[in-house]
Amino acid sequence: MQIAFVTYPGVTALDLIGPYEVLRALPGAEVRFVWHEVGPVATDSGVLYLGATHTFADTPRPDIVLVPGSGTSTPSTARDGRLLAWLRSVHETSRWTLSVCSGSVILAAAGLLNGQNATTHWRALDLLRPFGVRPCGDLRIVAAGKIVTSAGVSAGIDLALHVAGEEAGEGYAKAIQLALEYDPSPPFDSGSTSKASVKTKALAHKIMLEHGMFRPAELASATRLAWGAALSRVRDRRIHASR
Repeated sequence: MQIAFVTYPGVTALDLIGPYEVLRALPGAEVRFVWHEVGPVATDSGVLYLGATHTFADTPRPDIVLVPGSGTSTPSTARDGRLLAWLRSVHETSRWTLSVCSGSVILAAAGLLNGQNATTHWRALDLLRPFGVRPCGDLRIVAAGKIVTSAGVSAGIDLALHVAGEEAGEGYAKAIQLALEYDPSPPFDSGSTSKASVKTKALAHKIMLEHGMFRPAELASATRLAWGAALSRVRDRRIHASR
């Protein structure tokens, strides 16, 4: 079973590494980190690097493809034509097409989520709507056939365990969970917007801003992405109405 993780510049490390630790334990798993070219890829911190092991051309038919998110580069990556074309192509034959955090925005930009329910990081929910996606901000995982999207960052582990259960059975997935000792019991109950106080939300925004998660260039790119998607939908409706 070939598993392809899209490894793009600015990716959030845990979005990718969390699911990787689960899915690599599947029977017969062959893991690939894919990008335009092989080599080191800087994560959103600018300090931690991951490595792309294969190119898109090397990986035309993965069984599972996962698109992680980013606090810094999702909008610009969602305008990468070669990536979007590859996602559309591999989705035709994949067993699972997955996203973590704002990776669902990239799937939406590829046209894979039109008319579907999906989730993402709470800060990126508004970026899904222009693509005709119904955001589900209150859900940690949203499954729509072979497409499964998850909420922000840590939710990718839950997503991967869900897929592991579907692929190898509940018992095997439980064993992976135990092997990872994934037994969340955080000291604070503020891990979703429905639980966090107004003060906590404001501080979270401040932390993300200070850590470069909302860079001006990316905010502008997000605006162009949403505007382009909205215009495309208007054009499609007009074409459909004229037929």
